[in-house]
Amino acid sequence: MKFWKGVESSREFKRQLSLLICSGSLFHHRVKSVMVREIKMNTCKGYIAIALAFAACMLLAGTALAQETERPARMKDLPQAVQATVREQSRGAAVRGLSIETENGQTFYEASLKVKGRVRDVLIDANGNVVEIEEQVTLASLPPAARAEIVKQAGKGRILTVESITKNNAIVAYEAHVKTAGKISEIKVDPDGKPLPPE
Repeated sequence: MKFWKGVESSREFKRQLSLLICSGSLFHHRVKSVMVREIKMNTCKGYIAIALAFAACMLLAGTALAQETERPARMKDLPQAVQATVREQSRGAAVRGLSIETENGQTFYEASLKVKGRVRDVLIDANGNVVEIEEQVTLASLPPAARAEIVKQAGKGRILTVESITKNNAIVAYEAHVKTAGKISEIKVDPDGKPLPPE
């Protein structure tokens, strides 16, 4: 008992005990501080990753929109030269709809017509010039080589529609929309039957 009383009453013991308690508290405080900083850093990294992913998506969407957009229009929304071309192209046809398209910074106007029960889409530039005509045709009307290539590529799929593509008053390609196992794909060939990449 005297020994423990002597130790407890000694200043050295009290000083060592205080240092031990303080150093333990300090260690606990440091560990806690480091853990909080790591949690905050991990949280910030997560927020930064989310923000970067969102920004990338918006940039891609903006780029896609900048490259190609389409909106419906009325005749009065079109330039006078375009209106004149639409009237000329729609003689004997019914106008199904008009639209304004922007592709790679260029503005075009499309008139969707119905001629003798078949669809014809006329693409016109701002000066009223016809750029391209897509017209629904029958598979039987195609040149033999083009028809054979489309049938070959379609395989067991069902050919839904076939269109001719005309530029500068000449047919440059044929497009066929094919349904296979519930999915619709596009086949494009030139008049000689050479496969072309779909647009």
